[in-house]
Amino acid sequence: MSEPPATSSAATTFPAATISLPLGLEILRTYSGALICLEIVFGGLVWILVAASDVPVPLLQGWVMLVSLLTFSLSSAYLALLLTGLADRINTDWNVVDVLYHLVAVIFYFSAFVLEAATTAANGGAHIKLLPNSTETVMCITYPRGNVFTVLDQRQFSINVAATIFSFVVTLCYGCSLFMGFRRWRM
Repeated sequence: MSEPPATSSAATTFPAATISLPLGLEILRTYSGALICLEIVFGGLVWILVAASDVPVPLLQGWVMLVSLLTFSLSSAYLALLLTGLADRINTDWNVVDVLYHLVAVIFYFSAFVLEAATTAANGGAHIKLLPNSTETVMCITYPRGNVFTVLDQRQFSINVAATIFSFVVTLCYGCSLFMGFRRWRM
């Protein structure tokens, strides 16, 4: 009788993925899981607020929209990988991926925060007022304070202030995730 060919164990097995975070719903009980959830929620708020302001300065706020949408999507996918346990099946060092992702996210979100703050601060103080005894409207514009000058109504200004605050909060969340991921990676 002939014996079946021997299979090489190297051809049928893969090294286990390296991940120090718990998988499944247990991820939500960790600080890292809570920070990822905060990144998704506040990042979604930044995206919604910038879109709600009608994007008065597309050159600056286009980058904010790109960063907020991209990191919202990537953080959601990362959390889904951890919740479903698929991260354990993908052969990679997830600790390194975690650190690199959060490093890039901090850099991008900090630049988005700066541009959103610049858009908000560049409001020239324009306001619309009615002339006395007239139905005509006049726009009063004060002297611009810098190279970029925007004309935001009160609604747009308020929304941009909120978007600036939330983009700073998201930057802090990504920074804390980076710090915690770096500690996990180095241990």
